[in-house]
Amino acid sequence: MTILRVITAVALGGLALVPASALAQRQQVTPEQRLERLERQVQQVQRQVFPKGRPADTAGFVDEPAATQSSVVTLDQRLQALERQMADILRQSEENGNRLRNVEADLTKTKADQEQRIATLEQRLTEAAAAAVPAAAEPVPPPKAAAAKPKPDAAVTAASLTTTATAETDPGEQAYSEGFHLWEAGQFDQAIASLKAFTAAYPKHRRVSYANNLIGRALLDQGKARDAAAVFLANYRANSRGDRAPDSLYYLGQAEVKLGQPSQACKAYAELDAVYGSKVRADLRKEVDQAKDASQCS
Repeated sequence: MTILRVITAVALGGLALVPASALAQRQQVTPEQRLERLERQVQQVQRQVFPKGRPADTAGFVDEPAATQSSVVTLDQRLQALERQMADILRQSEENGNRLRNVEADLTKTKADQEQRIATLEQRLTEAAAAAVPAAAEPVPPPKAAAAKPKPDAAVTAASLTTTATAETDPGEQAYSEGFHLWEAGQFDQAIASLKAFTAAYPKHRRVSYANNLIGRALLDQGKARDAAAVFLANYRANSRGDRAPDSLYYLGQAEVKLGQPSQACKAYAELDAVYGSKVRADLRKEVDQAKDASQCS
């Protein structure tokens, strides 16, 4: 206790020796200055206690700041934005897939429609080619021959009777019947025009084969053998299953005979036998056999 009293007395004595001006300056020190002084003192102590550095440098800690509330909120917002973008991408992908399927379906339908239209156009072109008259000029027969009334065969007569029976209920049949009666009356130009109008208006009618064959016969009756040959050949090629396709081959041979080409006529008769054989009508078979003998076909 004596030593403590001595130290205290010395301290008090030292304070008594401090000038008044020094005490005044000490009283004017600001809190910031006091904090700075304390920090310097703490640093001095740390250097003595931790000669290798401060605790934060030697204890394995880092100075990087920990996650804050604002950074967490920002990260959550970014994640939500990415989720919305992914949802939009998925939605657009599904919409594009639906559009693609619709486009493929439309293309398939369009392709089928175009193929149908092309097939129809091709058939009409074939029929138009069969009805077209070549530009090559043919010798004009005498007026008497041009005005001669044709002698219808048994098949044509039967067709006429059938046509008359059904013309009242079938406008296509009626149109064909008009052309047939014009041909029957020897009005060949009018008959050809009427029959061509019929084939253009009713390209799918069962009488088209009849009409084209009759156009060829009208030309043949007018003495236009080359034009008639072209029509007969086109009618056979366009519809070889038509009712009058065999007749067109027979009359093609007749046209070739008139053109002075019996060998070509024999080829037409041979084609008729090879394609139709026993299916040829009896009256037509008789005429073909007679024509083959006349042309000396082997």
